[in-house]
Amino acid sequence: MNGLPNFLPALPEIFLVLTVLGLIVYGAIKGEAESRFIGYIAVLALVVAQVLEMSLSPAHSVTFNGLFQSDRYSIYMKSLVLLGSALSLILSFDFQDHEKSERFEYPIFVLFATIGMMMMISANDLISLYVGLELQSLPLYVLAAMRRDTVKSSEAGLKYFVLGALSSGLLLYGASLLYGFTGTTEFSGLAAAFSESSGHPPLGVIFGLVFLLSGLAFKISAVPFHMWTPDVYEGAPTPVTAFFAAAPKIAAMALLVRVLVGPMGPLTAQWTQIIVFLSLASMILGSFAALNQTNIKRLMAYSSIAHVGFALVGLAAGNVDGVRGVLIYMTIYLFMTIGTFAIILNMRQHNRMVENIDDLAGLSKTHPMMAAAMAIFMFSMAGIPPLAGFFGKLYVFLAAVNAGLYTLAIIGVLTSVVGAFYYIRIIKLMYFDKPHEPIDRKVGRDNAIILTATALFILLFFIYPRPIISAATVASTSLFGGG
Repeated sequence: MNGLPNFLPALPEIFLVLTVLGLIVYGAIKGEAESRFIGYIAVLALVVAQVLEMSLSPAHSVTFNGLFQSDRYSIYMKSLVLLGSALSLILSFDFQDHEKSERFEYPIFVLFATIGMMMMISANDLISLYVGLELQSLPLYVLAAMRRDTVKSSEAGLKYFVLGALSSGLLLYGASLLYGFTGTTEFSGLAAAFSESSGHPPLGVIFGLVFLLSGLAFKISAVPFHMWTPDVYEGAPTPVTAFFAAAPKIAAMALLVRVLVGPMGPLTAQWTQIIVFLSLASMILGSFAALNQTNIKRLMAYSSIAHVGFALVGLAAGNVDGVRGVLIYMTIYLFMTIGTFAIILNMRQHNRMVENIDDLAGLSKTHPMMAAAMAIFMFSMAGIPPLAGFFGKLYVFLAAVNAGLYTLAIIGVLTSVVGAFYYIRIIKLMYFDKPHEPIDRKVGRDNAIILTATALFILLFFIYPRPIISAATVASTSLFGGG
C-alpha cells in the first residue's frame, strides 16, 4: 500500500482550494453586500500563494503518483499567472462599483480558474493536463457571460463554451491516440516511447500530436484556432477581458511549452513544422486584421493573437535559448497587457464605458499622464527600443536566427512593422487629434497604482533587466533537465 503523497509541491494550490471553499460559504451567507471584501480576500490569497510558490524547493519533484510536478519552470510561470490574476482582479473593483455589477462569485471564479492554470503548468500526465485545463476553462465560460443583462456578454460566453468544448474534444482525441500507440499517459513514459522510435514515429502518433496541438493552440488563440478571441474579448466585461488576455494566455503557453519540450522532445523535428506554421499564421493575421479595427477591445484581441505568434517564434527554435525568449516575452507581455487594460477601464464619458479607439482622441490634452502611459505601452508593443517590448522580440528573434529559422525571423520583423502602424495610430490620435468628447477625469486609486507600476516597469526595464533574464534562463534550463 502506497503512503500519502508529498503535499508540499502542491501547497499553493491546496491553500487556494481551501480559500475558495471558505469564500463560497461566506459569500452564500453574506450575499452581494460583501463582494468587495471577498475580492480583497481573494487578492490576499493570491499574494499568499505567490509567497508559498516562491518558498518551494527549486529542485524537481514529482508527486501524486506521477501526475503533478514542480520545478523552477513551474515556479516561474505560476508566479506570472498569480500576478496576472491578482492585478486583473484589482482592476475589476472600480468597474463593478461604477456598473453596479457586484457579484461575490466573480473573485471566486477567478480563483478557481487560477487553480486550474497552476495545475496545467505542473501537469506531468495527459490526464492531469486535461483536468487542469477544464478546471481553468469552466470558470472562464461563466466569467465571459457574467453580465447576463447584456446580449454581447451572453453571446461571448456561449461562443467561448461551444468552441472550447470543440477544442477539448480535439485535445482528448489526440491524447487517446498517443495513449493507444504508447500505452501510457505519463510524460516521462511518452518521452521514452518516442525516443525508441528513433525520430520516425508511427503515423498515428503524428495524428495524435496534431490533434493535441490543435486543442492547445485554441487555448492560446493561435491562428487558425483564433476565431473566438475577437468576439469574446469584445463581448465579455472589460475586467474579464483583461483577465483573459493575461493569466490564461500565459498558463496555456506554459503548458504548450512543457508538453512539446518534455514528452514530445524526441519529436522536435515533427512539431517544429507545426509551430512554425502557427507562428507565421498568427503574426500575419494578427497584424493585418487589426488594421481596420475601431473597437479597442477587438484591437487588443488581434494584438494578442500577433503576440502569441511572436512568442511561438522562440518555441519554434526548440532549444533552451528559444524557451528563455518565450518566458521573457510572456513576462513583458503581462505588464503591457495589464497596463493597457487599466487605461481601457478608465475610458468613460459621462460615467459610461466607451470602447471606440476614436474616443482616445486628444487624450494628451485632458489626461496627459494617462496618454503618456498609453504611449509607453503602445511603443513597447510595437517593439520600439529601449522599451521592454523591444527586448521581448529581440530574444525570440535571436533564438530563431541561431536555430537557422531565418525566414521565420524575417517575417516576424516585417509583421512587427505592420503592427507598429495601428499602435502608433493610437498615439497619433492622443497627441495630434482634437478631442470629440473628453474622457471623465476621475481615475480610481487602484487603477492609477497599477497603471503607474506597469508603465514604469516597461519604461525602465532596459536599465536593469538581469533579474528577469536570469530567472527565465534558470527556468528554461530546468525544463531541459539542466537543474
